[in-house]
Amino acid sequence: MTNEIITQPLLVLVGPTAIGKTALSLTLAARYDCEIVSVDSMQVYRHMDIGTAKATKEERGDIMHHLIDIVDPNENYDAARFSVDSLKVIRDIHNRGKLPLLTGGTGLYLRALLHGIFPGVPADEEVRRALHRRLEEEGCSKLHEELFAIDCVSALRIDKNDSQRLLRALEIYYVSGVPWSLHLEEQRKQSPKIVFTNLLLIGLTCDREQLYARINRRCQKMVDTGLENEVQKLLAMGYNRSMKSFGAIGYRHMIGYLDGKWSLEEMIRLLTRDTRRYAKRQYTWFSKMDDLLWFQVNEPARIVQFIDEWMTNKELWNL
Repeated sequence: MTNEIITQPLLVLVGPTAIGKTALSLTLAARYDCEIVSVDSMQVYRHMDIGTAKATKEERGDIMHHLIDIVDPNENYDAARFSVDSLKVIRDIHNRGKLPLLTGGTGLYLRALLHGIFPGVPADEEVRRALHRRLEEEGCSKLHEELFAIDCVSALRIDKNDSQRLLRALEIYYVSGVPWSLHLEEQRKQSPKIVFTNLLLIGLTCDREQLYARINRRCQKMVDTGLENEVQKLLAMGYNRSMKSFGAIGYRHMIGYLDGKWSLEEMIRLLTRDTRRYAKRQYTWFSKMDDLLWFQVNEPARIVQFIDEWMTNKELWNL
């Protein structure tokens, strides 16, 4: 199959959770007349604002944002769907003569767009519920051992505490009978790929102590500004505790607190711990991107200077 070549520019800003991507993306969007495309697996959900750290409408101002609040919390949304949706949005932005700025922390979604992803194995709710029950009863380590026995390639790239991807890998195997790693390999052989020839990838980072302090403040802010009320409202709207979006960091922790599983203090401790672990996994994802240029979060002027230099090739953009 023939790859599709896109010569118009694409600016991407990624980094771990709580690093400061939102604030910088708004600054860059205003400076370069961008429309922002969210690369976040949770911000797609309506009614889930505090736990996903969405920019408020006031913060967004007149800057157009895409792929935020596009599905209900009980809908399934995945990387394959994102790759289709984001490509359509990028084309629309280019057609308006503007610069798309992709920003977020979901590395799988970004890879799906830039490198393709295998066609998704249909979800099987019965298998999924059974795996969730086993996760509660047996824990991540036991299920990770099971994955290693049936798909060691996937097990080696999935952290044993990454319950969401662990469960998905097991579900794919038990639904299709084929390991996730083989699905990926087959997709790489057969599927056409979108090739962006004018792509700038920027990563935000800082030292771990500073990042963990940011994470601690982010988690405490979520609790202080109404995460509990947000979850209670979702439950009152009839959304089930077992739905996929409630398994995300923050929401599953608040559900545990509301169900009496943890005290408030323990819930916050687990929330910050799991958010730190998630940040580590994000670094692992982004470290595999060869063209990603890392900048310290406290050097925005250097980032702007670098983008300015990239912008000097504007006559080649074919907008």
